[in-house]
Amino acid sequence: MPLTGWWRVPIAGLHHARRDSAAGFCVFNDCGVAIETLRAVHGLHRVAYVDIDAHHGDGVFYAFEDDPELVFADLHEDGRYLYPGTGGAEETGSGAGQGMKLNLPMDMQAGDEAFFAAWDRAEAFVDAHAPEFILLQCGADSIAGDPITHLQYTPAAHAHAARRLCTLADRHCQGRLLALGGGGYNRDNLARAWTAVLAELAGAGQ
Repeated sequence: MPLTGWWRVPIAGLHHARRDSAAGFCVFNDCGVAIETLRAVHGLHRVAYVDIDAHHGDGVFYAFEDDPELVFADLHEDGRYLYPGTGGAEETGSGAGQGMKLNLPMDMQAGDEAFFAAWDRAEAFVDAHAPEFILLQCGADSIAGDPITHLQYTPAAHAHAARRLCTLADRHCQGRLLALGGGGYNRDNLARAWTAVLAELAGAGQ
């Protein structure tokens, strides 16, 4: 089957596990597995990983920290207030991967206005690197009312991210976009956020 179009996997986005260990509710890192599979099986190399889960995607960041072809953009609650305590703005990659990683820590109680402002930076960063494939980790734990996080987004933030990444996927990736569910500990928020993302993906070709 040709590797084209978009896909949605709600029960996925386990972004904390490392290459050699489980972490943060994540037994393995399916995000990293997807990246490696895109390269080994499908011959795609420049992959963009975009994460709007409340928690920093540390398992992906550190597994590919020195990788010059993994474009990483992560908007997350500031690690001073939330697990895993990483993802400072100064963490931009290492070695050959220096400058290929963008961490955007958000203040506690940040809402949609702050998200949209930060999103513009993330989108421009991904766009500038013209990826061949985009992964979106769209954890719903950044929605207001989650019991273990402090961000105050609405599902409009998730819809916006999905909509804008569909545009970038059409521009650079032949429409190739994979959305992974990620975290979320309020069931109503899970339904609202993921439905918003799916609605944008379903309308991407219209």
